[in-house]
Amino acid sequence: MTMARVGGRNAWLAVPIGLICAAIVAALVWLAAPMTPILSQWGGDMLREASTAEPVPSEQPSPTELAAEEGDFDCRAMYPDSLWAVMAWQAGALLSQTTAAPASEATALTDALQPVVRVTCDWRWHEGHTVVSTLSRVGEDAVAIAEASLEGEGFTCAEVDAGVNCTRTSGDVRETQTVRDGWWLSSVESAWHPESYGSRLSAFVWGEAEPAE
Repeated sequence: MTMARVGGRNAWLAVPIGLICAAIVAALVWLAAPMTPILSQWGGDMLREASTAEPVPSEQPSPTELAAEEGDFDCRAMYPDSLWAVMAWQAGALLSQTTAAPASEATALTDALQPVVRVTCDWRWHEGHTVVSTLSRVGEDAVAIAEASLEGEGFTCAEVDAGVNCTRTSGDVRETQTVRDGWWLSSVESAWHPESYGSRLSAFVWGEAEPAE
């Protein structure tokens, strides 16, 4: 049986041309070989950059730095976005911004520290749910006074950077009192306790990373 030949195809030409093409491809592969490690590294770097979150800029001043400046200081500047959303989006949320004294039941501490209030954020919802936080200027000896006074009133205190953090829960009322660096942050939660409210607010006020919920 005679095999049919494709019209226009010449075996004497096809074989040399195929060999020439193979030689050209081999030459290109040989020339590109030195670039293989560089291309692999570049591809890896691109993938790592795409999967790594960008660092949060650290140039923004902390709330205590903002509060130390002259002029108005409002509640929005005192809260991280995530915690502000929790507070503001609760049904029936009502915020009153004043310069009232800390709402703490430890009134003796207020008398002793004589705080200069920068802002008091009084959140109220239905059924008597309230959360009141106050940021105040206090004297250099405030840490020692606060620790002694609060421990005497049943608070549990722990040292923090250049300061003290004291907490107490009595019935439906939870208090978090943090004194450090010439500032006093007082938070009193009644009937409603947002997740890690005191520690999240304190971390943000002093320009630290917000603790995980």
